[in-house]
Amino acid sequence: MPTGVHLHAARRRPTVLLALAVHLLLAGVSLAGCASEESPTEPPEPAGGSPTPARADGARDDLAALAAAAQDRHLTAQYTLTTDDGSTRTITMTNANDGSWRVDVPGWALGGTVDVSLVSTAEGLFQCTLPSAARPEPSGCVRLGDPDDTIPRRLDPRVQHPFTDWLDVLTDRQAPLAVSVSRPLPDSTGTCYSVESTSASLNPPLDVGIYCYDADGTPTAVRTAFGTLRLAGPPVAAPATVQLTGPVTEGEPVDVATPTPGESSADPTPTP
Repeated sequence: MPTGVHLHAARRRPTVLLALAVHLLLAGVSLAGCASEESPTEPPEPAGGSPTPARADGARDDLAALAAAAQDRHLTAQYTLTTDDGSTRTITMTNANDGSWRVDVPGWALGGTVDVSLVSTAEGLFQCTLPSAARPEPSGCVRLGDPDDTIPRRLDPRVQHPFTDWLDVLTDRQAPLAVSVSRPLPDSTGTCYSVESTSASLNPPLDVGIYCYDADGTPTAVRTAFGTLRLAGPPVAAPATVQLTGPVTEGEPVDVATPTPGESSADPTPTP
């Protein structure tokens, strides 16, 4: 081949290679543009139906909003309490308009022989005994402490917590809790949430379990260590404030334990 032809081909080779590189670069840009126009694929749900972090955060936010609505929900409502041994009783819970509250728990104290009421007002926290068919004595009350004081476990029926201080924990996003949507409890309405503790504390801020609320913040069911509470009927309007069931005395409060034979049980009922 003539020398001129070789020189001409050698001069064209860089130009051809440059054109090919530009073509590949433009093709890559075009493909990247097409890929960016496609909608992103949703991440697969974890095996076993466990919530993704985004869904878990959503459940925590939803429960916090319902708990905040429950704090503003003033009502009187009756709940059926079913315990592990299968026994049932009717709990009456009142959240008054001024922030005071009262819970009546039949058959709780002294081995199930005494009906009690816990009452929290601006003057303090009180335990009152209630008259019943088995114990017709007049009602009397004993002051346990200030309204926000912790109740000793032996004096604490615990059924009032889902309506009072545990609502503060459920609305606190810094509380060590893991929240997910749960299957509804039997005979419950609204939305139910499973609440677990993420702390190894010996005194967790609330009992783990299942908490159910209607859209307006009405607690409809709770299942924790003390048993299962279910709303027994439509709530009614709350009073302006709650009242003690009897006069305050200097007696001792009654606790959950059954008194041993021959032991005199403490009784806040005033002597006529």
